[in-house]
Amino acid sequence: MNKFKLALVTAALAGSSLAMAQDKAAMIKQFIELQRPGVESLARGLVEQSSAPIAQAGSQYLQTQVPAEKREAAAKAADVELKKYFDEAYPIVRDKAVQLAPGALAPLMEQNFSEEEMRQLLAWISSPLSKKYQEINPKLQTALTEKLVAETRATIEPKMVALDASVAKALGAPGAQGGAPAGKAPAKAPAKK
Repeated sequence: MNKFKLALVTAALAGSSLAMAQDKAAMIKQFIELQRPGVESLARGLVEQSSAPIAQAGSQYLQTQVPAEKREAAAKAADVELKKYFDEAYPIVRDKAVQLAPGALAPLMEQNFSEEEMRQLLAWISSPLSKKYQEINPKLQTALTEKLVAETRATIEPKMVALDASVAKALGAPGAQGGAPAGKAPAKAPAKK
């Protein structure tokens, strides 16, 4: 009789452990689903980042190599191509990110969060306060970014001009011997206080 009771208790414990694991797994799945907008935003950022150097090089070329009277038309044509790339690449990267997210994120969530922590995390993510914070977070980032750029521009821009000149010189680009790359005027150094 004792063996039978022990078997029942063992089976009950195993069943409750399995139910707890399923609960945690379900919570992790729910969390990942709630993070989908962030996953899609990550994909958008990656696609935009991938085309940024091309857009920057194109803009530089446009300003230095294309006659002024043809710049507007050339810029519009380049913008059409950049948009075409984004429209083709973003859905591919977005869909793949959404597909990969559970496999990439679930094991980390499983290892680093207890079931109770997952409950708390889901409660926070679903709360009105979290939603309010998520709505204002871009404004917070923009405010800090604008302030940071304004406060560091005078120091960083001359360094960027010097870097551009140094890289151009290292590459042997035409006009690089004089310090500033061809087509660029050196930035004025900030007045010392």
